[in-house]
Amino acid sequence: MRIRIALRAALTALGLVLLAPAAAHAHGDTVKVVMTGQREGHVTADITWENDGDAVEEAVAATVNAVSGDGSRTMGPWRLVRDSARAPGGWVTAESLPPGSWKVAVDVGFPALGHGELQLDVPAVDPAPVTAAPDPRPATPSPAAPGTQTPPPVPESSAEAPARRAESGSGSAVWWSAAGVTATALIGSVVGILLRRRRERRQSVSR
Repeated sequence: MRIRIALRAALTALGLVLLAPAAAHAHGDTVKVVMTGQREGHVTADITWENDGDAVEEAVAATVNAVSGDGSRTMGPWRLVRDSARAPGGWVTAESLPPGSWKVAVDVGFPALGHGELQLDVPAVDPAPVTAAPDPRPATPSPAAPGTQTPPPVPESSAEAPARRAESGSGSAVWWSAAGVTATALIGSVVGILLRRRRERRQSVSR
């Protein structure tokens, strides 16, 4: 597997080197590959010219291969694309590594030869917590616990007490007034009868 990958990278580099323009050789014949790490599993790297440190403006032909820490898994070969977040010298893989420990190697064949390696640890991303949806049913009041006493009646306020006494007092005054009128009428009738009888007796005696 590794021999086939190395052979493929060598053939690609050979073909691209023969097509490299003369302007590229003005910077030198090698490029510097600095592995900067990973971003959400995507391998990131900076590629500059070895001699002057200028960013490589030409198209870059590079392969990325990764081997797990225990050697049981391999990923790649992948290619590098320009990293818009780290332009102009930044490059990144479109594919992403799964969580785990990886030994990553980058081989550049165009516009010049270059190589870089780095041990990467890709952490596992915890899933977002799921929030429970609110219950659309209206809340029902819970029944009173056994032995719970009902609240005592609210005492009558001080403002209401005089009004109630005034009402009861006015009713008593009306009753006493009616009783007094009746008693006065009865007494007047009795006195009138007695005076009339006395007058009749005097008239009978004078005759």
